[in-house]
Amino acid sequence: MVKILRVIALLEGLSFLILLGIAMPLKYMLDKPEMVRIVGMAHGVLFIAYIILVIIVRELKKWNLKQTFLALIASILPFGTFYADKKLFKTS
Repeated sequence: MVKILRVIALLEGLSFLILLGIAMPLKYMLDKPEMVRIVGMAHGVLFIAYIILVIIVRELKKWNLKQTFLALIASILPFGTFYADKKLFKTS
């Protein structure tokens, strides 16, 4: 299950960066809102999958509150899931 979480964390992090770094500027600078719809939907699905997987892995690996909090907060910070992968998920 940790391997699946690591893959979803990578995809969620990439989708977040694409949303912030490419889709949003295209929407506001070039009036192309369709990119935000596409990338935003993908990011939303990956975000929910990430949260669910963190909760599942928390139970399986008996993470403490600090580990769980760091994994969850990583999902709302740019590059956060990459950090979580390196510091939390690789060691699990």
